Amino acid sequence: MPDTKRETIAAKFAANVAAKLSKWFDLSIAGTTLTRELRAGCTTYFAMAYILFVNPQILAPAIIIPGATDVAAQLLSATALSAAFGSILMGLYGKMPIAVAPGMGLNAYFTYTVVLGQGLSWQTALGAVFVSGIVFLILTVSGLREAIVNGIPLSIKRASGAGIGMFLALLGCQAGGIVVANPITMVGLGDLTSAAALLAMGGVAITGALLIRRVPGAILIGIICISFVAVVFHLPVFDGKPFVAVGGSTDFGFFGSIISSPVWPKDLVGALDIRGAMDLGVAGVVFTFLFVAFFDTAGTLIGLSEVAKFTDQEGRIPRIGQAFAADAIATTVGAVVGTSTTTAYMESVAGIEDGGKTGLVAIVTGLLFIFSLFLWPLAAAVPMVATAPALIILGAMLMESISKIDWRDFKVAIPAFVTMLAMPLTFSIANGISLGILTHVAMALLSKRAKEVHPVMYVLFVIIIIKFIWYAVASV
Repeated sequence: MPDTKRETIAAKFAANVAAKLSKWFDLSIAGTTLTRELRAGCTTYFAMAYILFVNPQILAPAIIIPGATDVAAQLLSATALSAAFGSILMGLYGKMPIAVAPGMGLNAYFTYTVVLGQGLSWQTALGAVFVSGIVFLILTVSGLREAIVNGIPLSIKRASGAGIGMFLALLGCQAGGIVVANPITMVGLGDLTSAAALLAMGGVAITGALLIRRVPGAILIGIICISFVAVVFHLPVFDGKPFVAVGGSTDFGFFGSIISSPVWPKDLVGALDIRGAMDLGVAGVVFTFLFVAFFDTAGTLIGLSEVAKFTDQEGRIPRIGQAFAADAIATTVGAVVGTSTTTAYMESVAGIEDGGKTGLVAIVTGLLFIFSLFLWPLAAAVPMVATAPALIILGAMLMESISKIDWRDFKVAIPAFVTMLAMPLTFSIANGISLGILTHVAMALLSKRAKEVHPVMYVLFVIIIIKFIWYAVASV
């Protein structure tokens, strides 16, 4: 067959695929293009690809498999598979540009509180994750999950977006070495002459300049530029990535193979102990997974929907039921594969700010996680510091949502402020929304405005108090 004919057939096939994708995701109605959605998916992936390496590091101390020498590699594969499944399902069913992956914080709770702290086996802990996912799905199908979100005041929803922005900015400053822990003042200024800090600050300047000039894909370009500099000059910013060491060093170089065979998580898949998780003594663990994951996912979906302008005038989110269902199913599948609770990722704002508007963004992100099973050495070329500038700038972008809050009305302003402040200070989206709800209801009761509070808020008020008391008793 002549080359010109092959090219014609390939061009027609590509055009046909593009047309079907545009129709399925209503790209024209959403005001976007196929190219923009593909680029946004890549941006989201690079903004959250760090989870491939961080999640195994956090879970490894808990998941001990006698005789196995590739546990870290198996955990990386489990992370990639769960992120791929969750993101693709969110894109196809939820049709939202929000990626899903094992949640930070929930993985630390899994390891240090449940397994190492309470002494549960990691198999039982995975069973608890699975059970919490099933309960999530039941709550979603019944409509309770959506009703709860709709009952949260609009001001707290808008403050959630800003709180996530502050949280992202803190993570970016931490990853870039700009902010460090201090035993006296809690936080302090890092070494601004270090390679990480210089790259982070330079990345903010470069990405910011590109955004000012309205260059398409500015955030992705910034991530690529910082990664390129780090790799070419062998800068020591790859610490903590267990798969990128070359000759025992902590820098990265193109001296090994870019493509490597994936390691199937044979010791993790199906290892969960569901029967053990049904024991009454594990009920508190299941409740905690359920509670934290609910508010983490709800807070992220609310905040990102505000940024993407998906919400209506009352702050309701279309297709949130489908999004919740996708998240719940992803959690159960993640537990079967061998990883902790999955959740919607706030780093998805990178793709949204890059122009992404439909579920195609999440699908592209999910497909890239699948490719990571083979190209993880290349993915390792993106250090966490390369995404630090993106997180800082995205944090600034997310602050836009607070402009719609009436700061002169104290019954609105104070709970909203508590919500957004608590997220970075407690290092938890769930804690931020919880404290905001407690403040909102308590102020209403004390100011004799009880009838103005949605009934759902009273239910949440009681549940949150019980949760905090439970935590306090369990820690004694």
